[in-house]
Amino acid sequence: MAATPILLHRLPAARPAAVFCPLPQRPTLSATPFKLHKESRRSSQLLVKASSSEESSLDTNELFNDLKEKWDAVENKTTVILYGGGSIVAIWLTSTVVGAINRVPLLPKIMELVGLGYTVWFVYRYLLFKSSRKELSEEIESIKKKLSGTD
Repeated sequence: MAATPILLHRLPAARPAAVFCPLPQRPTLSATPFKLHKESRRSSQLLVKASSSEESSLDTNELFNDLKEKWDAVENKTTVILYGGGSIVAIWLTSTVVGAINRVPLLPKIMELVGLGYTVWFVYRYLLFKSSRKELSEEIESIKKKLSGTD
């Protein structure tokens, strides 16, 4: 059973018109003003609705079965594990280097300017004109073919 939260909004209860008074009003012993004040502070209420797992769009058993089939289809499991571990180490190392560069005064602003300059150059070189866009798409397709091994 999955729980789905439903948010219901309530309008604040009507209060009698306020009269300007330099001193704060004392609470009365009557229950009505206290209830109105309590109800007006509660602006919304959260309800939970239960639903069956059949309505869920994600089936965990199907997901695990697909992953198991794909893992069983891999021939060289040690290579996949080494590449995965190497990529995690590379991401960690890159994060550490970027964090160290970010702590050096003035260097982050220089790196932002370098990135902005490269972005402007890339847009001018590859995206501004139709012929250069076509050249970029052909270059990307040739790289895809080299990586997939169809070339």
